[in-house]
Amino acid sequence: MNELTKMGERAKGSASVLAGLLSVKKNEALLAVAKALRQHCGEILCANALDLEAAEQNGMSAAMKDRLRLSEERIASIADAVEEVVMLEDPVGKVLGGETRPNGLQIRKVSVPLGVVGIIFESRPNVTVDCAALCLKSGNACILRGGKEAFHSNKALSDVIRGALCSAGLPADCVQLVPDTSRETAREMMRLGGYIDVLIPRGGAGLITSVVQNATVPVIETGLGNCHIYVDEAADVAMAVDIVDNAKTSRPSVCNAVETVLVHEAVAPEFLPQMKERLDRSNVELRGCAETRRILGDGVKAATQEDYAAEFNDYILALRVVRDMGSAIAHIARYSTGHSEAIVTGSYAAAQAFTGAVDSTTVYVNASTRFTDGGEFGLGAEIGISTQKLHARGPMGLQALTSSKYIVSGSGQIR
Repeated sequence: MNELTKMGERAKGSASVLAGLLSVKKNEALLAVAKALRQHCGEILCANALDLEAAEQNGMSAAMKDRLRLSEERIASIADAVEEVVMLEDPVGKVLGGETRPNGLQIRKVSVPLGVVGIIFESRPNVTVDCAALCLKSGNACILRGGKEAFHSNKALSDVIRGALCSAGLPADCVQLVPDTSRETAREMMRLGGYIDVLIPRGGAGLITSVVQNATVPVIETGLGNCHIYVDEAADVAMAVDIVDNAKTSRPSVCNAVETVLVHEAVAPEFLPQMKERLDRSNVELRGCAETRRILGDGVKAATQEDYAAEFNDYILALRVVRDMGSAIAHIARYSTGHSEAIVTGSYAAAQAFTGAVDSTTVYVNASTRFTDGGEFGLGAEIGISTQKLHARGPMGLQALTSSKYIVSGSGQIR
């Protein structure tokens, strides 16, 4: 029996313990985790420094290093997020529906944990804590496999979590980190049927595609974020500039950052120069269509079809001037990954038409795409943003980590 299978067996046993815990016990464990994160902040930062040093040597981009970097403030924020999960309603044991049949059978549908949740993710160490906290609260054990870029950070965080669980009287193996970051181990994890009940990939296109194509365990597809903002002819230009700036520059490496801005031709001459002036402050590279370049000049690179399909995860933005909202919707339908799209408009009719026609997990009117986040939606920390349509869609909080079962009570009925 190899090590990953042993981890699966231990996770199964821990999941059985978690499934029967009362909310108060799970909450005590989560509070212990939050406290331990603050107490061990220095150790975590030392481990993170090793990852950042390697990132520097390997030429990692500034945006991706920001994604990897921890600080006292970020660790405090991660601990705060764990405490926010404590305050959320326990999703397990909720009566989702029911009825009494004509034969007297009483049927109740109740929420139950999924069991063992596997998460394969890349360079964001906060995912270790977010996933562990949500899985614990929802009664699931988890097996985490992070990327090599954040290995030291993830190891330090998982050690802190496991120690806190032991101090709270829970099995440490409720949370396990795969110590091997090789592709072979990832592929083995994708086929760990009988142990992992659902697998959630969090990362770039290559990772998610690999998991979807190779996994034999159930997968919830998450994360790919080719997000769009459409600036309508009835847009408040100043508002549109603020929204685009926030959606691109506040944290360009995350999946809810905007990658393409579509601009109605009637407002393009006014909007585009103002937008460029703002984005120039953050040294955003612009790639645009012929009309965009006519308005802004040759300093804007010519956009390719690949640019419109790209998730840049960087200070790069694709631009396209469109004839009307229908053209914008058609562009989104062709290139979007189904994550988040926005319209900036002062027209109620345009807003209604856009939100009705665009088929993505989240569609905004006059707001930044950066709000597609479990915490911002009041779900606590999130386990990922599902871009599929079965079981869960959009930011996945506690309820998305449960399934259901029927409990049927009778008085001797036979069929």
